[in-house]
Amino acid sequence: MNKKVYFITGGGTGGHIYPAIAVADGLLLQDATEKIYYVGNPKNLEASITKDKKYTFLPVNSSGMPRKATPAFFIWSLQMLFAWLKCCYYILKYKPDVIFGTGGYVSAPVLAAGVTMKVPFVMHDCDANPGLVTRKFAPFAKSISVAFDFAREKLHNKNCFVNGNPIRRAFFALTKEQARQNIGLENKLTICIMGGSQGAKKINDAAVGILRTLSERNIQVIFQTGKKNYDEVSADLDNIYPEYKNDKNIIVKPYFDNMSEVLKASDIAVSRAGSLSISELCASGVAAIFIPYAYAAADHQRKNAAFMLDSGAGLYLEDSETNSNSLLSEIDMLVNDSRLLDSIKQNALSLAKFDGVERIIKQINDCC
Repeated sequence: MNKKVYFITGGGTGGHIYPAIAVADGLLLQDATEKIYYVGNPKNLEASITKDKKYTFLPVNSSGMPRKATPAFFIWSLQMLFAWLKCCYYILKYKPDVIFGTGGYVSAPVLAAGVTMKVPFVMHDCDANPGLVTRKFAPFAKSISVAFDFAREKLHNKNCFVNGNPIRRAFFALTKEQARQNIGLENKLTICIMGGSQGAKKINDAAVGILRTLSERNIQVIFQTGKKNYDEVSADLDNIYPEYKNDKNIIVKPYFDNMSEVLKASDIAVSRAGSLSISELCASGVAAIFIPYAYAAADHQRKNAAFMLDSGAGLYLEDSETNSNSLLSEIDMLVNDSRLLDSIKQNALSLAKFDGVERIIKQINDCC
């Protein structure tokens, strides 16, 4: 049996990283896999997330493209040139059979090197409106995987498959009770509040004002602030509710590496409406209150949230209308109506696609 070497790339945000990791972990389970290398920015989230994985991290410095022709654009162009050269070197040294990319600027020099060195690659895009890197490299890919059917019409590649988003195995291997025990929570009503891997100030500000109230109602709260917002949230909580650090009903962290446990432990979630977040919430059977990011490309988060609302699989709150009072009102709607809560949970779970990893791995193996 000829064993295969794979390059995996994608980074910057959890929406690019976690699908890549789900597929990489799936490839590790194959007997035909010899080695997996994860190519990413050493300063980004992917470096810390992959450090305990059984694949080798290959660092490449890259950044987002400036939108105007300024000196910064010239500097960025040089950076990307060196990144491309480094990726070509990695290909010569480690000889990957296939590259798998999940988009974002981190993957651009890796995919460009794949084109140059004639290494086949497969791409996955989790958004309804595919990102710039996916659109530009789609014509060169052996095949494309997308989460939404209507994303295919925006990509110039005849081998485009709708697979949903790849979900990590932990999302269907854990029970709610196990997840709560792992985190150190009791087996009772639990709410997760998060703004994605980067955090969201509007959601954070609204959450800070209701943590004490929720705890006094004997509701557990898992609050992910985002790394850049943690100090501000901590300072606000010290002023409003200084006892929160000793409150067993409340966990506040800048970031959770074990987000699968956090979501599986939760009954209700307050979340942005990115495609990957929605996929993981559905896989966890969580009733979500979606607060879409108002400035997302092509307004795709509002479209995602509207779809979930129409499917009876979530509630919807505009970012501009989000404050402590409005957020608590939405939460109360679910807490005080167990039939509505259970209905939204079941509808969300019915939308989950659990075979995305297997489908994408088949596309990758078809390249070899």
